[in-house]
Amino acid sequence: MAQARQRYVKDTTSTCDSRRVTAVGGKTTDHGVNFTNTALVSRGVISLRRGNMFGQTPARRMIPQTPHLQDNSDPQIAALLRKQWTLYSVTPLYKFSYEQLQEYSRQLSHFIASERQKRFAVEAESNVTFEAKLFSLPALKTTEQEQVAVLIQITQRPQVATKNAGDKVVWMGCFCCSGGGDIFEEVMEDFTCLPLFLVNGAKGFLDLVETWLEKTFDCFFSPLHISPISLSWMVAMWLGCNMDNYMVATELTFSVPCTPYPLDISYAIHPEDAKVLWDSIQSTQGEVRQDEVDLFMECLYKHFHRHFKIHLSATRLVNVSTAVASVHSDGKIKIFHAQHLIKVLALLTELAISKLL
Repeated sequence: MAQARQRYVKDTTSTCDSRRVTAVGGKTTDHGVNFTNTALVSRGVISLRRGNMFGQTPARRMIPQTPHLQDNSDPQIAALLRKQWTLYSVTPLYKFSYEQLQEYSRQLSHFIASERQKRFAVEAESNVTFEAKLFSLPALKTTEQEQVAVLIQITQRPQVATKNAGDKVVWMGCFCCSGGGDIFEEVMEDFTCLPLFLVNGAKGFLDLVETWLEKTFDCFFSPLHISPISLSWMVAMWLGCNMDNYMVATELTFSVPCTPYPLDISYAIHPEDAKVLWDSIQSTQGEVRQDEVDLFMECLYKHFHRHFKIHLSATRLVNVSTAVASVHSDGKIKIFHAQHLIKVLALLTELAISKLL
């Protein structure tokens, strides 16, 4: 949110102020699930785009059976967790070579240094240099056809070393193609398909890295926004993930259109209640169907309307947060556990590929 969110306790009068409204369940949905929910109405960024929440999507998705990584299994894997990433889709890289990662690191470091000298007549941080490094992440590779993920790190290094001074990571970017599937059959020779790019760090470094990558590999970056229906699928697919007794509320945030001021509605459901509801709907383990996602969301809407007399179907879903990850429609994501990292990246890779096709 651009401004601090103000919260108010709901009273019996009707005003234009934001309100906090709470319902403690005793009522059940049509599937007999007992909810203990909190609904929060708060000021926030509004989206004026309207439309059917359930647009055209795949009729079904299989939940990939991927190896479970551990949070401490690899420092580079751990570096991907619990950070806010911005998502981009990327066209295939031309003449990219994994054997040249060290050379690419040197070239990118020199490019960053050169561009900084051009932009600053007087170097504001003359005692600081920046170094870029590219690493491969074979742990994210799930099939023989997939390309190996690539992590880019920019570290800040003082020119004058002190006892406690060391390299500090100030920016990261990660190319991924987890679960890319048959897309590789369509990629021409000399091209490397890594369609998903995650970014964490200042936009100034992103601009430099993006410019160098586009010039070096003749590729193109575009922001990857997440549609409301894709957010709904994420909730359904991640509810069934075993989190080793890690419990956190499932929270959905809806943007209310056509109001004189920005307004969000936050809808939190106890994880056990959400799981019981989904289990009563899902017909086949390991598979999620569009009609099941539709029914799941419809049940949540009905429950919310029963308590608060608000039609969520008239709003726009803009954020989902589960024990697995938190995702915003503007292309921001935070992944909480390595255990289901590859599953999350596989779905994001699918969305990135669909944008390129």
